[in-house]
Amino acid sequence: MLALRGIAKTHKLALLEDGSHAHGASHGGQKVGTSVLTDNDDTYYRVLTFAHYNKRAKSEIPEGHPLARYAVTGSGLKLRIHPLAAALARDQLGRLDSYLAGRAETARYLSEQFADLPGLEVIAMPDGVIPSWYGLTLTYRPDELGGLGIDRFHQALLAEGATEFDRPGSTCPMNQLPLYRQPGPLFPGHPHSHRCYADGDFPIAEHTYQHTIKLPVWHREEDLPLAESYVRAARKVIDHHKELL
Repeated sequence: MLALRGIAKTHKLALLEDGSHAHGASHGGQKVGTSVLTDNDDTYYRVLTFAHYNKRAKSEIPEGHPLARYAVTGSGLKLRIHPLAAALARDQLGRLDSYLAGRAETARYLSEQFADLPGLEVIAMPDGVIPSWYGLTLTYRPDELGGLGIDRFHQALLAEGATEFDRPGSTCPMNQLPLYRQPGPLFPGHPHSHRCYADGDFPIAEHTYQHTIKLPVWHREEDLPLAESYVRAARKVIDHHKELL
């Protein structure tokens, strides 16, 4: 985020931060997902047109502002949270800190255990980052297991009953998604003079995607035996990896 902020500042770009799946995480002492907190009136009024048009937009956007005439319809989207969902979230947020503490303890245990196993590399958190531990991301190192392919390794984990070990699917590098390759059918009539992306445009991201295995991070104390069973499954597959070659 610090690097992105620097780029945005240099080129006078707006930086929008998506905090999805990172509730409670922080970076550099600031909670993630706080980019809509603003001291800029124009930004605030524009946000109203996306989430609170009609009543709030009519009452809060000044009559002389260029966006005032759109107060009734906004931008055509209503993205505000539903009151029932807000009530549920308010109740759950009261438990968030305890959930995060439990996840952090499980993540610490899993990270320590996997750090001692060849073939799996635990990704270290950068300084100043406190994750929410939505998942534990591991980098698979086939060279440490005689060149055993990741698909074969993953299937062996599943065969041991460790079915929560997962390979990323829809979360591939964005240059591999149809939206960024052939967006035309989604936006008929829109000029498509932008760059079309292809395989190989982002080799580091693509390599990371092809060598990632992820695991959920449970938050309850009674889930620790489950975490231990996943470590045992990984250790067994790694100890017997030559039989899979």
